[in-house]
Amino acid sequence: MSHDIEISSGNVYADIGLNDSEEMLVKAQLAATIGSIIKSRNLTQDQAAKLLGMTQPKLSNLLRGQFRGISEAKMLECLTRLGRDIQIVVGKPRLTPGSLKVVFA
Repeated sequence: MSHDIEISSGNVYADIGLNDSEEMLVKAQLAATIGSIIKSRNLTQDQAAKLLGMTQPKLSNLLRGQFRGISEAKMLECLTRLGRDIQIVVGKPRLTPGSLKVVFA
């Protein structure tokens, strides 16, 4: 039995052909960070949802990777409500299209 191995681009959403792959990867990274903070603070989903200004089912969806209905702006707001500072840096112009990435300090 032979198995083909496909090398990942580093973005699973691009690998499966999604048009909004960069956005989805950023949302996945933000959701994972939100989940880590909630866990480190020993918050229940109910407690966290109230703190974040959303319903528990919506938070549950976000934490399970179902975040299509949640904007990046809302996720950034969640991080600030969890006590994190957000800084957005726009780089100098380039001849090629720019990239979108999230860097966690």
